[in-house]
Amino acid sequence: MQDFPSFAPCAVRLCSYSPGVNYVQLLFPDFSLIVIGFLLCRYTALNRPVWQAAETLVYFFLFPVLLFQSIVRTPLDLRATSGLIGAGLFLILGGILLAAALPRLPFIGRFIDPRAHAASSQVAFRFNSFIGLALAERLAGAQGIQLIAVLIGVCVPICNIAAVWPMARHAGRGIFGELARNPLIIATASGLAANLLGFSIPDWLAPSVSRIGAASIALGLMVAGAGMQFTSLAQAKVLTVSVLTIRHFVMPFMAWALARAFGLGGPETLILLAFSALPTASSAYVLAARMGYDGAYVAGLVTLSTVLGVASLWLALGLLG
Repeated sequence: MQDFPSFAPCAVRLCSYSPGVNYVQLLFPDFSLIVIGFLLCRYTALNRPVWQAAETLVYFFLFPVLLFQSIVRTPLDLRATSGLIGAGLFLILGGILLAAALPRLPFIGRFIDPRAHAASSQVAFRFNSFIGLALAERLAGAQGIQLIAVLIGVCVPICNIAAVWPMARHAGRGIFGELARNPLIIATASGLAANLLGFSIPDWLAPSVSRIGAASIALGLMVAGAGMQFTSLAQAKVLTVSVLTIRHFVMPFMAWALARAFGLGGPETLILLAFSALPTASSAYVLAARMGYDGAYVAGLVTLSTVLGVASLWLALGLLG
């Protein structure tokens, strides 16, 4: 396993880093785009039919291109980062298991609607890879990008499968058929395979692919805002609190414990903790809506998760102390 320096360099970098201000600055663009989508849909001629067409474009083309590009852009060194990979997989699997167990928990399980849970459990363990890449570069430079790219490459396929599985099962659809046809899973699986085979996007094509990826983030967040209805959150308070507690409170502590258990070095621990506290994936809304579930409720969860990301990132990196 690759030797990494102690926590001291990371501590120095964090001391010169203004957490509260920079987290707000980092998350504000995503949150503002959600609000813009909400306002445009509610108060302009760009009403719901316009955003339904945009949602289809994001789901079947823009997001898959972004996921493929994010995974392929940095070669995965599986041997040098085996400890980080192991900790990341245990972290994601822990979040998946906790989210799946919510309806079976005493006291709160009877307040959780099975259909709403099937659509929203993904919020507890999925993550916004775009924010993750930007944050990793701020915290640890090029090494941070390489480390979080490894986590994205191995965790995104698992997260997407775990997100599709309960919705397909609850709707009575063929689970494996849904997985095989899901464009997000196809993109991430093919991206991981291409990365391991040494494939890279040609230089002449890279600018176009980058622009498509940037468009997917902006339009995807505005689509989520257009479908947002806060009244849906009020109807499922227990479920809302439960999934967001897992995403923004439980998982940072899990990451801290796993970093110690796997003996991770300073930069690896730093990136794992930041990874554990990221806001949920903005594509969660698109996936739920396209599979026939309450997209407005999931869009509300995405919005709250983006806001809570400021606090959970501060909490997670505070554990380094």
